[in-house]
Amino acid sequence: MPDNSKTLSKLIIHSYDKNDFKEENKDRLFTTPINPESFTKNYKVELDTGRGQGQSSTNPQYKSSAPKELKIEFILDGTKTLEGYVDEYKKLDVHTQLKKLLACTYDVVDETHRPPFLRVQWGSEVDFNCVLSNLDINHTLFNPNGSPLRVKINMGFTQYVSPEERAKGNKNKSPDLTHYRKVNQGDRLDLLTYKIYNDSKYFLQVGKVNDLTSLRNLKAGIQIYLPPLDKT
Repeated sequence: MPDNSKTLSKLIIHSYDKNDFKEENKDRLFTTPINPESFTKNYKVELDTGRGQGQSSTNPQYKSSAPKELKIEFILDGTKTLEGYVDEYKKLDVHTQLKKLLACTYDVVDETHRPPFLRVQWGSEVDFNCVLSNLDINHTLFNPNGSPLRVKINMGFTQYVSPEERAKGNKNKSPDLTHYRKVNQGDRLDLLTYKIYNDSKYFLQVGKVNDLTSLRNLKAGIQIYLPPLDKT
């Protein structure tokens, strides 16, 4: 029996019409004919680095986490000489292989009037619900008649999270959400503000919103409204 453990898995791009990622369009599924040359994951944290007048340093404040990004590189070949190339694609010229890739990832779906939603899978490190953000096609080898024999593909994908999933994932302690806090004996407005916004400097704004006559002596038992604040 063949040793399947030594068979290299290929990167697969699944294509969906809807953003629930439930019903895959198997006619548009694309398997990279040869494994990617590389892939890159990108994580971005957005920070508020504004400085007050006369200040020489900053205390960067967390604003949000940007959607994750995935970048992959691979080639499409028409020379029929590359070892390990998927047999199905060996029979196709590069132009036809490109059409299959574009149909899977880029072409607008008639029903939704937008490109497909995608799930990129490869090995244990890549399982990514996303949409295509960029596609670079670099032609590197040609037939004498000018038709392409090989192209290098650079693809970028941006993580996609449905509104329903995003709502589930929102943390209740986020400073972007509305909060109410019951005042206990000895509570201070600056400390309550710090707990929500990670910065006590907003206590004056919170006091104004709540029409407080005293910012030091909070009456036990009252509810303090801590709204989302525009930090700009």
